[in-house]
Amino acid sequence: MRPLTIISGLLAAVVLLGIAVVIAGNLVGGGESRRGDGLAPARVDRDTPVAQGAPLAETVDLATWSSAVAERTTVPTRALQAYAAAELAQRAATPDCRLSWTTLAGIGRVESDHGRLGRADLDVDGVVRPSIIGIPLDGSADVAEILDTDGGRLDGDTTYDRAVGPMQFLPSTWARFGADGNGDGVADPQQIDDAARAAAAYLCAGGRDTASGEGWWDGVLTYNRSVNYARLVWAAADRYAGATAAL
Repeated sequence: MRPLTIISGLLAAVVLLGIAVVIAGNLVGGGESRRGDGLAPARVDRDTPVAQGAPLAETVDLATWSSAVAERTTVPTRALQAYAAAELAQRAATPDCRLSWTTLAGIGRVESDHGRLGRADLDVDGVVRPSIIGIPLDGSADVAEILDTDGGRLDGDTTYDRAVGPMQFLPSTWARFGADGNGDGVADPQQIDDAARAAAAYLCAGGRDTASGEGWWDGVLTYNRSVNYARLVWAAADRYAGATAAL
C-alpha cells in the first residue's frame, strides 16, 4: 500500500526560494514551524562551533528528562526521547564524534518540525502518521534529479527518489545508514527512534568530531550543501542548548 504523502505549502514555498535543494543528500524542509517558533538562519560563518551543553549521563531517565526539556523547548517529548537515545548510542559507538541531541533536534526541526510537517504527527510508538514523503527529485527547479533506487519501497515512487520520514532520508542514504533505534527488529525511516539513530551515524561518519566547528558543519552539510540550511540547523541547535543549559 502506498503511504500518504505530506508536502506542506511551507515546504513547496521553501523549495521555490531555493533554500531546499538536494545534492547527494536529503531534501530539506526548513523555515517557519507550524507552531510559530520564529526560527531564522543564524548569522554565523561556516565552521563556527555551536553550543551543545554537557553530554547526557548514561543513567539518565529519558522519560523524566524529555518531559522537562519539552517544557523549555516545545519539542515533543517523544521526539526528545529519540534524540537523547541516539546521542547516548552514538557516543558509545563513536565517543570522539561527541554528538549532542541538540544537533539531532536542530535537524529534526528544520527537516520536518519533529515529525509534525503538514498534517503529520508522531504517535505513541514514535511513528509519523501520515507518513512524510517529500517531492519527487525530478530535476525541476532547485531540485536535483535522482532516479529511483529502491523500487518505490520506502517512498512509493518507482520513477524518482523522494526523501522520507521525520529526518528526511533518501532511500539510497537509508540503505547505508538505516538503523533499528527502538529495538523492534525493523529499520523504519518513518519511526523517530530509527531515524534519529540513523541520522546520528550519518553525522558521525568519517570520523567527524561534531563538537568542533569544522566537524559540525561538515556533518550537517551532508544533509544539504546549502549554508543557509546549516545556519537554520545551527540556530535551532543553539536555541535548544540555551533553553536547557540550567538542567
